[in-house]
Amino acid sequence: MLEIAYIRQNSEDVITRLAVKHFDAKAVIAEILSVDENKRAIQTKLDDVLSQLNKASKEIGDLYKAGKKQEADELKNKTTAWKQEITSLEGDLKKADQDLQDKAVLLPNLPNKNVPKGKTPEDNEVVFKHGDIPQLPESALPHWELTKKYDLIDFELGVKIAGAGFPVYKGKGAKLQRALINYFLDKAAEAGYMEIEPPILINKDSGFGTGQLPDKEGQMYHVTLDDLYMIPTAEVPITNIYRDVIVDEESLPIKNCGYTPCFRREAGSYGKDVRGLNRLHQFDKVEIVQIQHPDKSYATLEEMREYVAGLLKSLELPFRTLRLCGGDMSFASALTYDMEVYSGAQKRWLEVSSVSNFETFQSNRMKLRFKGGKDKPRLAHTLNGSALALPRIVAAILENNQTEKGIRMPKAIVPYTGFEMIS
Repeated sequence: MLEIAYIRQNSEDVITRLAVKHFDAKAVIAEILSVDENKRAIQTKLDDVLSQLNKASKEIGDLYKAGKKQEADELKNKTTAWKQEITSLEGDLKKADQDLQDKAVLLPNLPNKNVPKGKTPEDNEVVFKHGDIPQLPESALPHWELTKKYDLIDFELGVKIAGAGFPVYKGKGAKLQRALINYFLDKAAEAGYMEIEPPILINKDSGFGTGQLPDKEGQMYHVTLDDLYMIPTAEVPITNIYRDVIVDEESLPIKNCGYTPCFRREAGSYGKDVRGLNRLHQFDKVEIVQIQHPDKSYATLEEMREYVAGLLKSLELPFRTLRLCGGDMSFASALTYDMEVYSGAQKRWLEVSSVSNFETFQSNRMKLRFKGGKDKPRLAHTLNGSALALPRIVAAILENNQTEKGIRMPKAIVPYTGFEMIS
Protein backbone atom coordinates (compact mmCIF):
# COMPACT_ATOMS: atom_id res chain seq x y z
CA MET A 1 0.00 0.00 0.00
CA LEU A 2 1.29 3.44 -0.91
CA GLU A 3 1.94 5.85 1.94
CA ILE A 4 -0.79 8.47 2.27
CA ALA A 5 1.70 11.27 2.88
CA TYR A 6 3.48 10.39 -0.37
CA ILE A 7 0.19 10.39 -2.30
CA ARG A 8 -0.74 13.75 -0.80
CA GLN A 9 2.58 15.35 -1.69
CA ASN A 10 3.08 13.67 -5.10
CA SER A 11 -0.42 13.03 -6.46
CA GLU A 12 0.39 13.91 -10.09
CA ASP A 13 3.54 11.78 -10.03
CA VAL A 14 1.54 8.83 -8.66
CA ILE A 15 -1.02 9.20 -11.46
CA THR A 16 1.71 9.40 -14.12
CA ARG A 17 3.66 6.41 -12.81
CA LEU A 18 0.62 4.19 -12.35
CA ALA A 19 -0.28 4.89 -15.98
CA VAL A 20 2.81 2.77 -16.81
CA LYS A 21 0.89 -0.12 -15.22
CA HIS A 22 -2.12 0.89 -17.30
CA PHE A 23 -4.00 1.89 -14.17
CA ASP A 24 -6.06 5.09 -14.33
CA ALA A 25 -5.61 6.48 -10.82
CA LYS A 26 -7.20 9.92 -11.22
CA ALA A 27 -10.57 9.15 -9.66
CA VAL A 28 -9.13 7.08 -6.81
CA ILE A 29 -6.50 9.72 -6.04
CA ALA A 30 -9.17 12.44 -5.95
CA GLU A 31 -11.20 10.38 -3.47
CA ILE A 32 -8.14 9.66 -1.34
CA LEU A 33 -7.18 13.33 -1.17
CA SER A 34 -10.75 14.31 -0.26
CA VAL A 35 -11.03 11.74 2.52
CA ASP A 36 -7.52 12.58 3.73
CA GLU A 37 -8.39 16.28 3.96
CA ASN A 38 -11.53 15.44 5.92
CA LYS A 39 -9.60 13.11 8.22
CA ARG A 40 -6.97 15.75 8.96
CA ALA A 41 -9.70 18.32 9.66
CA ILE A 42 -11.32 15.94 12.15
CA GLN A 43 -7.92 15.30 13.74
CA THR A 44 -7.29 19.04 14.09
CA LYS A 45 -10.69 19.55 15.74
CA LEU A 46 -10.10 16.58 18.05
CA ASP A 47 -6.69 17.88 19.06
CA ASP A 48 -8.21 21.29 19.82
CA VAL A 49 -10.98 19.86 22.01
CA LEU A 50 -8.51 17.58 23.81
CA SER A 51 -6.30 20.59 24.47
CA GLN A 52 -9.25 22.52 25.92
CA LEU A 53 -10.19 19.55 28.09
CA ASN A 54 -6.66 19.14 29.44
CA LYS A 55 -6.40 22.85 30.17
CA ALA A 56 -9.82 22.88 31.89
CA SER A 57 -8.95 19.84 34.02
CA LYS A 58 -6.00 21.72 35.50
CA GLU A 59 -8.08 24.89 36.02
CA ILE A 60 -10.86 22.96 37.81
CA GLY A 61 -8.41 21.69 40.39
CA ASP A 62 -6.97 25.15 40.91
CA LEU A 63 -10.47 26.68 41.30
CA TYR A 64 -11.50 24.12 43.89
CA LYS A 65 -8.29 24.78 45.82
CA ALA A 66 -9.00 28.52 45.66
CA GLY A 67 -12.52 27.96 47.05
CA LYS A 68 -14.24 28.98 43.80
CA LYS A 69 -16.64 26.03 43.73
CA GLN A 70 -19.30 27.65 41.50
CA GLU A 71 -16.78 28.53 38.79
CA ALA A 72 -15.25 25.08 39.07
CA ASP A 73 -18.65 23.38 38.70
CA GLU A 74 -19.52 25.48 35.64
CA LEU A 75 -16.22 24.56 33.98
CA LYS A 76 -16.75 20.91 34.95
CA ASN A 77 -20.11 20.95 33.14
CA LYS A 78 -18.32 22.19 30.02
CA THR A 79 -15.87 19.28 30.20
CA THR A 80 -18.80 16.85 30.09
CA ALA A 81 -19.86 18.29 26.73
CA TRP A 82 -16.27 18.24 25.51
CA LYS A 83 -15.92 14.56 26.47
CA GLN A 84 -19.05 13.75 24.47
CA GLU A 85 -17.68 15.70 21.52
CA ILE A 86 -14.35 13.84 21.81
CA THR A 87 -16.15 10.49 21.69
CA SER A 88 -18.05 11.61 18.58
CA LEU A 89 -14.91 12.96 16.90
CA GLU A 90 -12.96 9.77 17.66
CA GLY A 91 -15.73 7.78 15.96
CA ASP A 92 -15.62 10.09 12.95
CA LEU A 93 -11.82 9.80 12.82
CA LYS A 94 -11.94 6.01 12.93
CA LYS A 95 -14.48 5.94 10.09
CA ALA A 96 -12.47 8.40 8.00
CA ASP A 97 -9.30 6.37 8.56
CA GLN A 98 -11.06 3.17 7.44
CA ASP A 99 -12.45 4.96 4.36
CA LEU A 100 -8.93 6.16 3.58
CA GLN A 101 -7.47 2.67 3.90
CA ASP A 102 -10.26 1.16 1.78
CA LYS A 103 -9.47 3.57 -1.03
CA ALA A 104 -5.67 3.40 -0.69
CA VAL A 105 -5.62 -0.41 -1.12
CA LEU A 106 -7.16 0.02 -4.58
CA LEU A 107 -3.90 1.53 -5.85
CA PRO A 108 -1.15 -0.79 -7.20
CA ASN A 109 2.46 -0.27 -6.26
CA LEU A 110 4.36 2.38 -8.19
CA PRO A 111 6.59 0.92 -10.92
CA ASN A 112 10.29 1.64 -10.75
CA LYS A 113 11.65 4.10 -13.34
CA ASN A 114 13.39 1.20 -15.14
CA VAL A 115 10.14 -0.66 -15.82
CA PRO A 116 9.59 -0.79 -19.60
CA LYS A 117 6.42 0.73 -20.98
CA GLY A 118 4.12 -1.80 -22.55
CA LYS A 119 0.90 -3.69 -22.03
CA THR A 120 1.43 -7.35 -22.99
CA PRO A 121 4.09 -10.03 -22.40
CA GLU A 122 5.40 -9.28 -25.88
CA ASP A 123 6.50 -5.88 -24.54
CA ASN A 124 8.74 -7.37 -21.84
CA GLU A 125 12.43 -6.59 -22.21
CA VAL A 126 14.88 -9.48 -22.65
CA VAL A 127 17.91 -8.54 -20.55
CA PHE A 128 19.86 -11.82 -20.54
CA LYS A 129 20.06 -15.12 -22.42
CA HIS A 130 22.01 -18.27 -21.59
CA GLY A 131 22.47 -21.59 -23.32
CA ASP A 132 21.60 -23.02 -26.72
CA ILE A 133 18.11 -23.99 -27.80
CA PRO A 134 18.00 -27.80 -27.83
CA GLN A 135 17.68 -29.35 -31.26
CA LEU A 136 15.47 -32.37 -30.74
CA PRO A 137 14.38 -34.89 -33.41
CA GLU A 138 10.87 -34.63 -34.82
CA SER A 139 9.97 -37.72 -32.81
CA ALA A 140 10.68 -35.91 -29.51
CA LEU A 141 7.79 -36.15 -27.05
CA PRO A 142 6.30 -33.40 -24.89
CA HIS A 143 6.60 -34.03 -21.19
CA TRP A 144 2.98 -35.19 -20.76
CA GLU A 145 3.75 -38.06 -23.14
CA LEU A 146 7.13 -38.77 -21.53
CA THR A 147 5.59 -38.98 -18.05
CA LYS A 148 3.10 -41.52 -19.36
CA LYS A 149 5.77 -43.51 -21.22
CA TYR A 150 8.03 -43.79 -18.16
CA ASP A 151 5.19 -43.88 -15.57
CA LEU A 152 6.41 -40.73 -13.79
CA ILE A 153 3.25 -38.67 -13.37
CA ASP A 154 -0.39 -39.72 -13.60
CA PHE A 155 -2.57 -36.78 -14.58
CA GLU A 156 -5.74 -38.87 -14.98
CA LEU A 157 -5.37 -40.32 -11.48
CA GLY A 158 -5.06 -36.77 -10.17
CA VAL A 159 -8.36 -35.90 -11.84
CA LYS A 160 -9.98 -38.90 -10.17
CA ILE A 161 -8.70 -37.96 -6.72
CA ALA A 162 -9.09 -34.18 -6.83
CA GLY A 163 -9.64 -32.72 -10.31
CA ALA A 164 -7.68 -31.27 -13.21
CA GLY A 165 -4.46 -29.56 -12.19
CA PHE A 166 -3.61 -31.93 -9.32
CA PRO A 167 -1.12 -34.49 -10.71
CA VAL A 168 0.05 -37.63 -8.93
CA TYR A 169 3.84 -38.11 -9.01
CA LYS A 170 5.02 -41.74 -9.02
CA GLY A 171 8.28 -43.67 -8.74
CA LYS A 172 11.19 -41.77 -10.28
CA GLY A 173 8.85 -38.86 -11.00
CA ALA A 174 8.26 -38.46 -7.25
CA LYS A 175 11.98 -38.91 -6.55
CA LEU A 176 12.87 -36.25 -9.12
CA GLN A 177 10.42 -33.89 -7.46
CA ARG A 178 11.88 -34.52 -4.00
CA ALA A 179 15.44 -34.28 -5.35
CA LEU A 180 14.84 -30.84 -6.84
CA ILE A 181 13.23 -29.56 -3.64
CA ASN A 182 16.20 -30.71 -1.54
CA TYR A 183 18.69 -29.38 -4.08
CA PHE A 184 17.08 -25.94 -4.13
CA LEU A 185 16.90 -25.79 -0.33
CA ASP A 186 20.55 -26.82 0.04
CA LYS A 187 21.67 -24.20 -2.49
CA ALA A 188 19.66 -21.54 -0.67
CA ALA A 189 21.31 -22.51 2.62
CA GLU A 190 24.73 -22.19 0.96
CA ALA A 191 23.73 -18.68 -0.14
CA GLY A 192 22.92 -17.67 3.44
CA TYR A 193 19.16 -18.16 3.54
CA MET A 194 17.63 -19.61 6.71
CA GLU A 195 15.13 -22.36 6.00
CA ILE A 196 11.57 -21.83 7.24
CA GLU A 197 8.76 -24.38 7.22
CA PRO A 198 5.64 -22.19 7.43
CA PRO A 199 1.92 -23.00 7.57
CA ILE A 200 0.25 -23.48 4.19
CA LEU A 201 -2.95 -21.83 5.42
CA ILE A 202 -3.10 -18.11 6.17
CA ASN A 203 -5.59 -15.69 7.67
CA LYS A 204 -6.91 -12.53 6.02
CA ASP A 205 -4.37 -10.29 7.74
CA SER A 206 -1.52 -12.28 6.19
CA GLY A 207 -3.12 -12.21 2.76
CA PHE A 208 -3.62 -8.46 3.06
CA GLY A 209 -0.08 -7.91 4.31
CA THR A 210 1.63 -9.17 1.15
CA GLY A 211 -1.01 -7.84 -1.24
CA GLN A 212 -2.90 -11.01 -2.23
CA LEU A 213 -6.05 -9.71 -0.55
CA PRO A 214 -8.27 -8.16 -1.62
CA ASP A 215 -6.67 -8.01 -5.10
CA LYS A 216 -6.39 -11.76 -5.83
CA GLU A 217 -9.13 -13.23 -3.66
CA GLY A 218 -10.76 -14.97 -6.62
CA GLN A 219 -7.50 -16.79 -7.43
CA MET A 220 -7.04 -18.25 -3.95
CA TYR A 221 -8.60 -21.35 -2.41
CA HIS A 222 -10.73 -20.26 0.54
CA VAL A 223 -11.49 -22.53 3.51
CA THR A 224 -14.78 -20.83 4.28
CA LEU A 225 -15.65 -22.50 7.62
CA ASP A 226 -12.40 -21.29 9.20
CA ASP A 227 -12.01 -18.20 6.99
CA LEU A 228 -8.48 -19.25 6.00
CA TYR A 229 -6.77 -19.22 2.60
CA MET A 230 -4.43 -21.79 1.07
CA ILE A 231 -1.16 -20.09 0.18
CA PRO A 232 -0.30 -19.25 -3.45
CA THR A 233 3.40 -19.08 -2.52
CA ALA A 234 5.64 -19.39 0.55
CA GLU A 235 6.32 -15.66 0.18
CA VAL A 236 3.07 -14.96 2.01
CA PRO A 237 3.61 -16.76 5.35
CA ILE A 238 7.38 -16.15 5.41
CA THR A 239 7.10 -12.39 4.84
CA ASN A 240 4.26 -12.16 7.36
CA ILE A 241 6.59 -13.45 10.06
CA TYR A 242 7.65 -9.81 10.29
CA ARG A 243 4.18 -8.24 10.29
CA ASP A 244 3.91 -5.60 13.05
CA VAL A 245 7.62 -6.04 13.85
CA ILE A 246 10.41 -3.46 14.18
CA VAL A 247 13.70 -5.17 13.28
CA ASP A 248 17.17 -3.97 14.20
CA GLU A 249 18.91 -2.28 11.28
CA GLU A 250 22.03 -4.31 12.02
CA SER A 251 20.09 -7.52 11.30
CA LEU A 252 19.46 -6.47 7.68
CA PRO A 253 19.35 -8.11 5.26
CA ILE A 254 17.13 -10.84 6.68
CA LYS A 255 17.28 -13.83 4.31
CA ASN A 256 14.77 -16.67 4.56
CA CYS A 257 13.76 -19.49 2.26
CA GLY A 258 11.10 -22.13 2.38
CA TYR A 259 9.58 -25.03 0.50
CA THR A 260 5.79 -25.34 0.36
CA PRO A 261 3.12 -26.74 -1.88
CA CYS A 262 1.32 -23.81 -3.53
CA PHE A 263 -2.32 -23.51 -4.51
CA ARG A 264 -3.76 -21.32 -7.26
CA ARG A 265 -7.17 -21.56 -8.87
CA GLU A 266 -5.87 -20.10 -12.17
CA ALA A 267 -9.47 -19.62 -13.32
CA GLY A 268 -10.03 -19.20 -17.05
CA SER A 269 -6.91 -21.05 -18.28
CA TYR A 270 -7.54 -23.29 -21.25
CA GLY A 271 -5.88 -24.75 -24.34
CA LYS A 272 -2.57 -26.39 -25.17
CA ASP A 273 -0.56 -23.99 -23.00
CA VAL A 274 -2.01 -25.57 -19.85
CA ARG A 275 -1.37 -29.22 -20.76
CA GLY A 276 0.61 -31.43 -18.42
CA LEU A 277 2.71 -29.47 -15.94
CA ASN A 278 2.39 -26.13 -17.68
CA ARG A 279 -0.29 -24.79 -15.36
CA LEU A 280 -1.44 -26.50 -12.17
CA HIS A 281 -3.73 -25.79 -9.25
CA GLN A 282 -1.24 -27.39 -6.84
CA PHE A 283 2.52 -27.29 -7.33
CA ASP A 284 5.77 -27.31 -5.34
CA LYS A 285 8.08 -24.34 -5.04
CA VAL A 286 11.08 -23.14 -3.08
CA GLU A 287 10.89 -19.42 -2.34
CA ILE A 288 13.58 -16.97 -1.24
CA VAL A 289 12.59 -13.85 0.72
CA GLN A 290 14.66 -10.88 1.86
CA ILE A 291 13.94 -7.94 4.16
CA GLN A 292 16.37 -5.19 3.22
CA HIS A 293 17.38 -1.58 3.84
CA PRO A 294 15.77 0.74 1.22
CA ASP A 295 19.18 2.00 0.10
CA LYS A 296 20.32 -1.53 -0.77
CA SER A 297 17.21 -3.25 -2.09
CA TYR A 298 17.88 -2.84 -5.81
CA ALA A 299 21.41 -4.20 -5.46
CA THR A 300 19.79 -7.08 -3.58
CA LEU A 301 17.29 -7.60 -6.41
CA GLU A 302 20.17 -8.02 -8.87
CA GLU A 303 21.89 -10.41 -6.47
CA MET A 304 18.73 -12.51 -6.22
CA ARG A 305 18.35 -12.49 -10.00
CA GLU A 306 21.91 -13.77 -10.38
CA TYR A 307 21.26 -16.43 -7.77
CA VAL A 308 18.27 -17.81 -9.68
CA ALA A 309 20.27 -17.66 -12.93
CA GLY A 310 22.97 -19.73 -11.24
CA LEU A 311 20.42 -22.42 -10.36
CA LEU A 312 19.22 -22.61 -13.95
CA LYS A 313 22.78 -22.85 -15.25
CA SER A 314 23.49 -25.70 -12.83
CA LEU A 315 20.47 -27.56 -14.21
CA GLU A 316 21.90 -27.18 -17.74
CA LEU A 317 18.76 -25.45 -18.97
CA PRO A 318 18.72 -22.72 -21.64
CA PHE A 319 16.95 -19.69 -20.19
CA ARG A 320 16.32 -16.01 -20.64
CA THR A 321 15.66 -13.20 -18.19
CA LEU A 322 12.92 -10.66 -18.82
CA ARG A 323 12.32 -7.30 -17.21
CA LEU A 324 8.55 -7.11 -17.08
CA CYS A 325 6.75 -4.18 -18.65
CA GLY A 326 4.20 -2.16 -16.70
CA GLY A 327 1.21 -3.99 -18.12
CA ASP A 328 2.56 -7.45 -17.23
CA MET A 329 3.64 -6.70 -13.65
CA SER A 330 1.88 -7.80 -10.50
CA PHE A 331 -0.26 -5.46 -8.42
CA ALA A 332 2.31 -5.27 -5.61
CA SER A 333 5.65 -5.22 -7.46
CA ALA A 334 7.84 -2.20 -8.18
CA LEU A 335 10.14 -4.14 -10.52
CA THR A 336 10.07 -7.79 -11.56
CA TYR A 337 12.40 -10.10 -13.46
CA ASP A 338 10.94 -13.29 -14.92
CA MET A 339 13.13 -16.25 -15.81
CA GLU A 340 11.96 -18.53 -18.60
CA VAL A 341 13.43 -21.87 -19.63
CA TYR A 342 13.13 -23.25 -23.14
CA SER A 343 11.02 -26.36 -23.48
CA GLY A 344 12.48 -28.32 -26.38
CA ALA A 345 9.55 -30.53 -27.38
CA GLN A 346 6.94 -27.79 -26.93
CA LYS A 347 9.26 -25.30 -28.64
CA ARG A 348 8.29 -22.48 -26.30
CA TRP A 349 9.53 -20.51 -23.33
CA LEU A 350 8.14 -21.41 -19.91
CA GLU A 351 8.23 -19.07 -16.92
CA VAL A 352 9.87 -20.75 -13.91
CA SER A 353 10.72 -17.82 -11.64
CA SER A 354 9.73 -14.27 -10.79
CA VAL A 355 12.07 -12.13 -8.70
CA SER A 356 10.58 -8.89 -7.42
CA ASN A 357 11.26 -5.82 -5.33
CA PHE A 358 8.15 -4.52 -3.56
CA GLU A 359 9.92 -1.56 -1.95
CA THR A 360 7.64 -0.39 0.93
CA PHE A 361 4.36 -1.58 -0.60
CA GLN A 362 4.13 -4.75 1.51
CA SER A 363 5.93 -3.38 4.56
CA ASN A 364 3.47 -0.46 4.79
CA ARG A 365 0.55 -2.88 4.79
CA MET A 366 2.29 -5.09 7.36
CA LYS A 367 3.80 -2.26 9.45
CA LEU A 368 7.22 -3.90 8.99
CA ARG A 369 9.86 -1.41 10.02
CA PHE A 370 13.53 -1.25 10.96
CA LYS A 371 15.33 0.96 13.45
CA GLY A 372 18.95 1.92 13.90
CA GLY A 373 20.35 3.79 16.89
CA LYS A 374 18.31 6.84 17.86
CA ASP A 375 16.67 7.12 14.43
CA LYS A 376 12.91 6.79 14.09
CA PRO A 377 11.62 3.47 12.70
CA ARG A 378 11.39 3.34 8.89
CA LEU A 379 9.58 1.04 6.52
CA ALA A 380 11.82 -1.75 5.22
CA HIS A 381 11.89 -3.04 1.64
CA THR A 382 10.71 -6.58 0.90
CA LEU A 383 11.86 -8.81 -1.96
CA ASN A 384 11.19 -12.38 -3.01
CA GLY A 385 11.82 -14.83 -5.78
CA SER A 386 10.97 -18.33 -6.97
CA ALA A 387 14.07 -20.47 -6.55
CA LEU A 388 12.54 -22.42 -8.11
CA ALA A 389 8.98 -23.41 -9.08
CA LEU A 390 9.14 -27.10 -9.93
CA PRO A 391 6.49 -28.03 -12.55
CA ARG A 392 7.96 -26.31 -15.61
CA ILE A 393 11.51 -27.06 -14.47
CA VAL A 394 10.56 -30.74 -14.46
CA ALA A 395 8.88 -30.34 -17.86
CA ALA A 396 11.99 -28.78 -19.40
CA ILE A 397 14.38 -31.31 -17.83
CA LEU A 398 12.33 -34.22 -19.18
CA GLU A 399 11.85 -32.78 -22.65
CA ASN A 400 15.31 -31.34 -23.25
CA ASN A 401 17.21 -34.39 -21.98
CA GLN A 402 15.26 -37.17 -23.70
CA THR A 403 17.36 -39.65 -25.68
CA GLU A 404 16.80 -43.00 -27.35
CA LYS A 405 18.01 -44.70 -24.13
CA GLY A 406 15.89 -42.65 -21.76
CA ILE A 407 15.93 -39.27 -20.01
CA ARG A 408 19.28 -38.03 -18.74
CA MET A 409 19.39 -36.21 -15.41
CA PRO A 410 21.43 -32.98 -14.98
CA LYS A 411 24.70 -33.82 -13.21
CA ALA A 412 24.02 -31.42 -10.35
CA ILE A 413 20.99 -33.34 -9.11
CA VAL A 414 22.23 -36.92 -9.61
CA PRO A 415 23.45 -37.07 -5.97
CA TYR A 416 19.88 -36.14 -4.99
CA THR A 417 17.95 -38.40 -7.39
CA GLY A 418 20.19 -41.43 -6.92
CA PHE A 419 19.97 -42.19 -10.65
CA GLU A 420 21.51 -40.74 -13.82
CA MET A 421 18.83 -41.88 -16.25
CA ILE A 422 15.11 -42.50 -16.36
CA SER A 423 14.71 -45.47 -18.64
